[in-house]
Amino acid sequence: MFTGIIEEIGEITAIAPAGDGWRLTVRAPKAAADAVHGESIAVSGVCLTVVGSTTDTFDTDVMKQTLDVAAIGGVVVGTRVNIEKAMPVGARLGGHIVQGHVDGVGEVLEVRPGAQWSVLRISLPQDLAPLVVDKGSISVDGTSLTVSAVSAPPSSASATAPAWFEVSLIPETLAATTLGSRTPGDRVNLETDILARHVERLLAFRAATSEGGSR
Repeated sequence: MFTGIIEEIGEITAIAPAGDGWRLTVRAPKAAADAVHGESIAVSGVCLTVVGSTTDTFDTDVMKQTLDVAAIGGVVVGTRVNIEKAMPVGARLGGHIVQGHVDGVGEVLEVRPGAQWSVLRISLPQDLAPLVVDKGSISVDGTSLTVSAVSAPPSSASATAPAWFEVSLIPETLAATTLGSRTPGDRVNLETDILARHVERLLAFRAATSEGGSR
């Protein structure tokens, strides 16, 4: 379990085939300093397991399914990544509940820099659109953010209109995470609020039960 508060920016230093997946080596001195075999570390929002470490790097295996559904499948040696270690029991929850289970990938559509902050507009897969609300929480590359604007729900006239959301990044977020260097066309990992996902699932079961009972 994570909070979406990024602890440091790491760097991919090696990529090696591992079965049908990869073994990544990540340079992240803060995270690696006391990393232990088997613990979880979020790498740009993807929960990965430490399989080895040095004083300033850790190794982790990434399965094919993760490479297929997350933007981490596009990293290369030198790619900078957001790093967060698992939340300790009893600590303050500074962001929101982040599992490190990526729901999908978005694309940065627009970056609007301001005097003190930047606004990012990011595309949203249609199946995730109902789970993202204005002023709600979302994890982008593992960073806990508040949605500052969201596209309107589709109507009959705009059924195929692409969905998007916006986040406003304060100077601290721009400096402490990789989001400060994002440009249009970049792919990012998205994880929606777990509470929204549970509600959607409950409503789907309720609807299915109602339809079954009305026959």
